[in-house]
Amino acid sequence: MTSVKISIVTPSFNQAGFIERTLLSVLNQETDFPVEHIVIDGGSTDVTLDILHKHADSIRYISEPDQGMQEALNKGFAISKGEIIGWLNSDDTYLPGALQKVKNYFDNHPDCLWLYGNCRIIDEHDHEIRKWVTTYKNSLSRKFSFERLLVENFISQPAVFMRCEALEATGPIDPELPTAMDYDLWLRLAKLGEPGYLNDDLACFRVHRQSISSRNYKKQFEEQYLIHTKYDQDKWRLFIHRVKIMRTVFIYRVLEAVQSLFRQKHN
Repeated sequence: MTSVKISIVTPSFNQAGFIERTLLSVLNQETDFPVEHIVIDGGSTDVTLDILHKHADSIRYISEPDQGMQEALNKGFAISKGEIIGWLNSDDTYLPGALQKVKNYFDNHPDCLWLYGNCRIIDEHDHEIRKWVTTYKNSLSRKFSFERLLVENFISQPAVFMRCEALEATGPIDPELPTAMDYDLWLRLAKLGEPGYLNDDLACFRVHRQSISSRNYKKQFEEQYLIHTKYDQDKWRLFIHRVKIMRTVFIYRVLEAVQSLFRQKHN
């Protein structure tokens, strides 16, 4: 058995403005076990490599051109040595104590193949935002079922952790899913077994203008719907999913309009 208990995989490309905060959120975790942090960089052209080199004693990194986040994740997962694996994007962060809580949960639940916890939403300055969204997702998170996950992705990607054997059983990240690859993975994991749930804040998901969820949110929700159809053909659930997409896209558009007005007012 490997001495590394948790491996964290971070795909990266031109995130110099945020990646050091991501690295430090892992490095500053207080744990009673080793943590392996793997960064798979797609050949960044900003100062990301300088930041990675600065922390080379604490992380393992590869920088080379790739086909996107899906390939980077699959590379990182393949070389991970931990019994438990987390996926932390290069603009997100873990909260203090998160990894120890995750390790303790898996130790206390040896049959659990994967788990998720709560996740805050932050802006580019690390300020918590959209608390009402977090409250809504947390309320859904406490009542997991495969059917509930089919109609709405309420699981926050930075707060998910998987046993290596579960990740091996699901197969690689689908390279054909550029925006909702995480949702597809959750459904495959859920087919293996119901996840554990940690009712605790584990991570922070960052919203900023260049993030995938900000630039491509409509495409992301449409992709989630198509993923749903791969696993389920129930017309009622598909209808509910479509209604939830319409509602969420409307909310996002309202938020965009409000933020645009706010920026105009302060410029």
